Amino acid sequence: MNPSEPQVSRPLGVFDRLVVGMNAVGSLWILFLVLLVTSDAMGRSFLHKPIVGVTELIQISIIGVVFLQLADAIRTQRLTRADSFLSLLRANWPRLGSALEGSFFLLGATYMALGLWGSIPLLTEAYERQEVIGNTGVFTLIIWPIKAVIVLGLGVSLIEFLRQFFRAWARVFRG
Repeated sequence: MNPSEPQVSRPLGVFDRLVVGMNAVGSLWILFLVLLVTSDAMGRSFLHKPIVGVTELIQISIIGVVFLQLADAIRTQRLTRADSFLSLLRANWPRLGSALEGSFFLLGATYMALGLWGSIPLLTEAYERQEVIGNTGVFTLIIWPIKAVIVLGLGVSLIEFLRQFFRAWARVFRG
């Protein structure tokens, strides 16, 4: 099997199911947003009554969807990256290619850890202050749940990056 291809054919464990489930929730969320925007556009055009709060919901939803689907993009190795050089290394020097890929995953894990470290205090502050987005008296939405989704997504993505790192380094030592 080519190590550059996604390796998702093995049975899914509990953690994999969590990652796939988060991706599915993100996909359903996108469907909800499509229906919401379509309904808002139709309400504006035909009834002259827009749906209040659509802009705010879209603003925070994009962030939520990204963090819900990030770990699955890592798991299936569909996270955007330029890997033509990596493919060349793997073809000629498989161990070196796997080592470089493992380094990529370790950097990704480090980035997720930094994001998690910075996001937890923001979640705590938003929860304690009951921060909202929107216009008071028109439409407001509490933002701590979206910050919780960010923290969850960062934590799960951190774990997935580490899993991928260990798999890549196992290929280095197996040859």
